[in-house]
Amino acid sequence: MKIYLTLIFLIANFSLFAQTENKLIIHLDEGSVKINKHIYGHFSEHLGRCIYGGIWVGKDSDIPNVDGYRKDVLEALKAISIPNLRWPGGCFADEYHWMDGIGNYENRPKMVNTHWGGVTEDNSFGTHEFLNYCKLVGTEPYICGNVGSGTIEEMADWVEYINFDGESPMSNLRKENGEENAWNVQYWGVGNENWGCGGNMSPEYYADLYKRYATYCRNYGENKLFKIAGGANTADYNWTEVLMKKIPLQLMDGISLHYYTVTKTWADKGSATDFNEVDYITTLRKAGFMDELIRKHATIMDKYDPNKKVALVVDEWGTWHNVEPGTNPGFLYQQNSLRDAFVAGITLNIFNNHAERVKIANLAQTVNVLQALVLTNEESLILTPTYHVFNMYKVHQNSTLLPHYLKSEKYELNEEKIDAISVSCSKSDDGTVNISLVNAHPGKTIQLLTQLEGENIPSKVSAQILTANSIQSYNTFENPEEVAVKSFKDFELKKGKLEINLPAKSVVVLQISSQ
Repeated sequence: MKIYLTLIFLIANFSLFAQTENKLIIHLDEGSVKINKHIYGHFSEHLGRCIYGGIWVGKDSDIPNVDGYRKDVLEALKAISIPNLRWPGGCFADEYHWMDGIGNYENRPKMVNTHWGGVTEDNSFGTHEFLNYCKLVGTEPYICGNVGSGTIEEMADWVEYINFDGESPMSNLRKENGEENAWNVQYWGVGNENWGCGGNMSPEYYADLYKRYATYCRNYGENKLFKIAGGANTADYNWTEVLMKKIPLQLMDGISLHYYTVTKTWADKGSATDFNEVDYITTLRKAGFMDELIRKHATIMDKYDPNKKVALVVDEWGTWHNVEPGTNPGFLYQQNSLRDAFVAGITLNIFNNHAERVKIANLAQTVNVLQALVLTNEESLILTPTYHVFNMYKVHQNSTLLPHYLKSEKYELNEEKIDAISVSCSKSDDGTVNISLVNAHPGKTIQLLTQLEGENIPSKVSAQILTANSIQSYNTFENPEEVAVKSFKDFELKKGKLEINLPAKSVVVLQISSQ
């Protein structure tokens, strides 16, 4: 009789679960792919106030600094464990000549930043400043070389200057400039957007040129370069096809992809803060297009690289809105609302779920530019909603991706329709299960019934939530906590079933452990 009643109970519960509109099944014992920590990388270009005033203020500045590096920004970046930092561009990379940024400051030649505002670049932040900053932050440098206006010799010399410890002209020059030991930088991009600002090249021309660069940029000692070819703009699948076909796999470790979420048009992208619900759902639908892009580019890559040796490197992504009124149009300074946090959460979930191919990604950009983590003025900084998402999601870094099944209701408005819920799941080395969820619906709490499948299901749950009064909410210097992370308690775990009440317009990260 007891067995019969138990069976009836299980059948009833299964039937209820099957009929639930929003459900998530996570297979705790089936994961095999690691979520590479470098998916959570960032991007620092000589653009606007990203470097100057953001990262670097100089040793003589009244702003608190550590050897010229702005202290509050340094501490904020260390706190979220950023795994890599891309530099010096962007479009700037293909007009940057690294020899101008070494040696005594007073002897460094000035240049005009023709891409970004026509301002004078004094080259006070160069190779040594960048690589020393990476050491302070505890992150790995990712250097983008000049292919558009540079030479193969110039980039080869840069690699030697940075990575060679023996006797050579470049190694000796580095030592003369104060750095005795090689930095052993692994990640190198061979040009940037060579289909556009990096030279307006055809994919066939770039593929042939890339092979020459990849040949002469050498490995030194035990350090093996991770060479990243300049890949496609958004849905240019032919660019990916040509590069994968023409470049031998042994010469290429990664191929890049750039995609920006633009709500309206490139001519009028829309305001970062003054937007309506139609703009909101359009933005999130366009952010979700990243999934299709990765699937289609990865399908092409699989044809030539079935073993997935070559990484897909999404080294520029994020929202691109109109600049804030009254600011330099060439500085790309924009505010950062709760909507941007959802773009970050949805996109990072997509990257996690494609971890077998996506190995590196870089949000554009770190400070004061586009979808920035941090905004600064002379006195202080504010942490943006996007910063908080990266802080919450860092639990996924180097964790094992867990297979899952999600059934989500739709969020619909006029002609637009998206899944209301976005998710990715992972297991840390200590057995902790990490679940990151976005409820994009701006006006509805969603009950999500989650089934944890596997042996030895953990039983202790902790969670955080990011939400605010409205989808337009953002942090200001006067009110820096308008959008902030708080503890979340609206869930219940019993016998492998986790019931979560996801508040409207929220990002929630849960961790389930045995301790």
